Amino acid sequence: MKSSYFGKALMAALLSATTFVSAQVKFPDGPIRLIVPFAAGGGVDNAARLLAKQMQTNLNIPFVVENKPGASGTIGGKFVQTAAPDGHTLLFSASTQALTKLVIANAPYDPASDFSYVARIGEAPLLMVISPTLPQTKLKEVIAAAKQNPDKWAAGLPALGAASHLGTLMFATEGHLNLTMTTYRGTAPALTDVAGGHTQILIDSIISLQSLAKAGKVKPIIVTSSKRSSVMPNVPTAVESGYRKFVTESWYGIWAPKNTPDDRIQFLNKAANEAVRQLAKSGAFEQLGIEPVIESTDEFKRYANKYISENAELLKSSGFKPD
Repeated sequence: MKSSYFGKALMAALLSATTFVSAQVKFPDGPIRLIVPFAAGGGVDNAARLLAKQMQTNLNIPFVVENKPGASGTIGGKFVQTAAPDGHTLLFSASTQALTKLVIANAPYDPASDFSYVARIGEAPLLMVISPTLPQTKLKEVIAAAKQNPDKWAAGLPALGAASHLGTLMFATEGHLNLTMTTYRGTAPALTDVAGGHTQILIDSIISLQSLAKAGKVKPIIVTSSKRSSVMPNVPTAVESGYRKFVTESWYGIWAPKNTPDDRIQFLNKAANEAVRQLAKSGAFEQLGIEPVIESTDEFKRYANKYISENAELLKSSGFKPD
């Protein structure tokens, strides 16, 4: 009787282990959707597609990038938050995602508690561009003109809470400007309006803006990194231009729905980190202006929490109130 009991227990344990291993082997057992909560053609979209292509090559499964723009990134964010927590639907977004609750009144979710952190994959300086029809070429000239005629200067915001939003607030604070800010549904439409002269200033990731800036469609003024960017080495930093506190950056990461099994989160973290290593080695990231980041899920979470805390103070000091 005792022998029979232990035999059954052993058999149950073996079946449980087999089921666990089988579940491990089966993931991922189909395409992985990477939801980008902004319009196609922007910096977040470009970074997502580069990463998705590398991960698809490495894992030999489809990685499908889908754009779901609107509501400062929360339409795409909500889509992922309510998706099945099986690791097959992920959010690829920028620092915007981390600040959702701080910048949107009655935000549809709390990014700190309603998602699982997967991987932070890179960071990039911001680039300030102005309409090509404007005569200014230096940061001090832009600030002087905006002070003299504030009604003629407006800045585009691709999304509330985005690095571009924080960079624009920082610019207004450092320049002591009362700057009009207009929110758009992503970088691409904001950039189009600056190129067309409808909006005067745009501060956003260098990934998003460098192409039109190099083509002369918009006029580059400064980068917000502490040193010049290798992709646009002729553009000075804000620090060089006399504004040493005007240093900030954008960053990019992957989130999954809350309660996604930890073994799947860790699998995706390792896969994303390996893709980042390869993209950095090939120079593909450098061409976009991205500095690679390789972190564990815990490191990503700690970074995001610190980022939220620091920028809550910036938003408060600037007098920003959520819409």
